[in-house]
This record gives sequence, C-alpha cells and structure tokens, in this order.
Amino acid sequence: MTATADGTATGPRIVDLRRGVLEKNDLLAQALRERFAAAAVAVSNWVSSPGTGKTALLERLLERADEAGVAAGVLVGDCATDNDARRLAATGAPVRQIVTEGLCHLEADMLTTHLDDWAAAGVELAALDLLVVENVGNLVCPTSYDLGEGARVALLSVTEGEDKPLKYPQLFASSDLVVLTKTDLAAAVEFDEQAALRAIATVAPHRPVLRTSARTGEGVDALLDALLAGPSSVVPHHPEEAP
Repeated sequence: MTATADGTATGPRIVDLRRGVLEKNDLLAQALRERFAAAAVAVSNWVSSPGTGKTALLERLLERADEAGVAAGVLVGDCATDNDARRLAATGAPVRQIVTEGLCHLEADMLTTHLDDWAAAGVELAALDLLVVENVGNLVCPTSYDLGEGARVALLSVTEGEDKPLKYPQLFASSDLVVLTKTDLAAAVEFDEQAALRAIATVAPHRPVLRTSARTGEGVDALLDALLAGPSSVVPHHPEEAP
C-alpha cells in the first residue's frame, strides 16, 4: 500500500480504479461480441512482442484471403504512427489504424469508436468474413483486456527464444492459438522447436500451434482456415518426450 504526502492510503483506490476500468471494458467487450456475432464475422486478437512479424504475416494473410475470395479487414494498434496501417492497406483490404498515444494495449472502447468511424465511411462489418485486430506489441498488458474477439492468437517468433511462454505464461495460457513466426530463420538462429513446444504445453496444455513464415508462405493457408473455422480446427502439435 502507498500513501500520499498527507498520509492518506492510496493502494485500495488504485485497485478499485483498475477493477472499475476492467469491468467497464468487459461490458463494452460483450457488446462488441454481440456486434460481431450479428455481423457473422470471425474476429481474432493478435498479441505478441514487438518484432515478432505480425504485420508481415498479416500482409501474406490478406493477400491469400483476397485470392480465396475471403473478405478480410484489419484494425491495427500502435502507440504512434500509422506505418503499419498504410503498409497493410496496400493489399487493398480495409484497414484502420488505432493510435493509442503511448498506451501499451488496445481497449474495447477504442475498437467501438473505430468500428463506428469505419461504418460511417462505408465499411460494414457484415461485409467482412474475417477481422483481425493487431494489438500493440506487448506480452503483458493486452492479456487483461477482452476485445470481444472470438479467438486470441499469441505469436512467438523463432528469434525470441524457446522459453518465452514460461516467462509470460498469462498470454499463452489465455490464448486460443499459438503461431510460430519466421520459421524460415529457425535453423539460422538454432531454434529448438521441441523445447518451445514443451514450454507452450507447460503453460497452455493442448493449445494448438501453427508454424508460419511470411517469407516462404508456410502455414498461411492453415492460419486463414483456422481463423475462419476456429482454433479448435487445428490439430495440436505434441512435443516429443525429452531424451
């Protein structure tokens, strides 16, 4: 517990404030969930650390969705700049940038505001088959905020190390699907995939895992199918027993 200069305790007030913020977010998230269901759009919330390759993978996903006749859109969260939104918009898909002004995660009210603005600009949720929310690069804060998504996707790059799930268990435990990215670099960085799978299984037993590479296209079709059909459609990878 902390105290102000006059000795007034502030700890409980901070806890109450945080609880109030999360309760408000949960109410808005439920309204979003109902909105998504009414529009019959599959919504996923992508969470990872910065540099995992979310945007590059999304580029390939949007290209493949267009080829397959799947209408896909993206809401992109970043602390600053619209660099990712402009990059993704080049695919021809509808994209909106959410600038959080330094906030380390997206919240449900941000999505509500931007979806309303999107609708005013003529982009209707009901016209989309798939909506991807690219959250701010952070492994901690986004896990506390429900966005009304149908699936939370945790992304792990082979360049980050095999023990990342053990260091940030809440994200992987709360995910519906784990996506390994940059698999084309696995050999170069001596990534131990079995060790990574064991780490994932430790904190998130039976969680489905997909291997992907934005460079080679590996796993992009499987990822698109999983986002449309639901993560449960993915056959889980089981780590081999350690010798």
